[in-house]
Amino acid sequence: MPNNNPPYLKVGIYSLLVNLTLAAVKLILSFVTGSLALRADAIHSSVDVFGSIALIVGLVISNRKTSKFPYGLYKMENVVSVIISLLLFVTAYELISEAVKGETTTVPYRGGVLGIVGALVLVPFIFSRYEIKVGKRYHSPSLIADGKQFRADVLSASIVFFALLAQYFGFPLDRIAAGIVTLFIVYAGWGLLSDSMRVLLDASVNRETLDQIRSTIEAEPAVSTVKSVTGRNSGRFMFVEADIKLRTKNLTKAHQISERLEKTIKEKECCVDRMLIHYEPETKIVYRYVFPVTGPDKKIGKHFGESPQFMLVDIDTTKKKIERQNLLDNPYFTLEKGKGIKVAQLLLEHNPDVVYTREDLSGKGPGYAFADAGVETRQTTSRNAEELLDHLLSGSEQTSEK
Repeated sequence: MPNNNPPYLKVGIYSLLVNLTLAAVKLILSFVTGSLALRADAIHSSVDVFGSIALIVGLVISNRKTSKFPYGLYKMENVVSVIISLLLFVTAYELISEAVKGETTTVPYRGGVLGIVGALVLVPFIFSRYEIKVGKRYHSPSLIADGKQFRADVLSASIVFFALLAQYFGFPLDRIAAGIVTLFIVYAGWGLLSDSMRVLLDASVNRETLDQIRSTIEAEPAVSTVKSVTGRNSGRFMFVEADIKLRTKNLTKAHQISERLEKTIKEKECCVDRMLIHYEPETKIVYRYVFPVTGPDKKIGKHFGESPQFMLVDIDTTKKKIERQNLLDNPYFTLEKGKGIKVAQLLLEHNPDVVYTREDLSGKGPGYAFADAGVETRQTTSRNAEELLDHLLSGSEQTSEK
């Protein structure tokens, strides 16, 4: 969650100082050289100064939550990104106007000016890499947008440098350079505008992120079905909703499962501000029953973890008919310790609905594992599989539900 003094705010202040310096130096050099491209680039940096001010304001406002804005003002960062992109378009217009209508007077200058202009290329290059890196670390669209703006400044400054170099040797490429700079700025501005508008219009979180969240939910044994996973960006944060079906009808357990899922997703996915999970009990006709057996004689094992096999039976509860049954080997029954919880984890991979045992699993590891997954555990008095299945089909099984 954001705080009142975000660590990345200082980067916005650095951006303002860098733009002020670039604008001042370029403006002075434009008078020294008489370069139209350099003067237009000075206008570019001057507009960027206002963009940096908007960036700082956006970073501060986006971290505020009030009763009128309970979901926060995260999108202010995207609004700032739109402002920056529009300022880039204004810059492009100024550049093209100067290139078409402006009058230039070439002024002789020393080679040292070229060295200063070359340094002006390195400054935005280094700062853009730094700002974009910080923006990605904190998932700040406005910092990333401002960093891309500095990247565009690198291109424009490079073109200005070569135009001045050509001018120094008597080749008049100033207006052409100004036109090329304009194209770079328009391209950068359009990219920022389209990305920001997607967020402001609540476009979906990217598919890869949603698929990762869906996989996390599906890995939860208590979830039987993931109906949908949707999300939207708000500034550098995400709001995610999931519609799922759970294996339990117990509301307390369902709420615990929902909280566990929310915590897991927030730990795995950066910057999920809110995770809203809609859950409902699974409506089933065919139920899967599981119980331990001692071997081919299909006697029900007295001890859960020590039984060499487990019988899995699917029963259609409306037709009172066995749809499918098979035996599952227990690879852990010879272990000295921890076999019960390992067996429970193995069985959960086969999505049981009800587990029958002759021993009481309450207060034991397997019982907790099944309860967390929303799987019912019942203690049976039946001695063999045939007897238990007869009772299940007739609905007369005497059990103790856990």
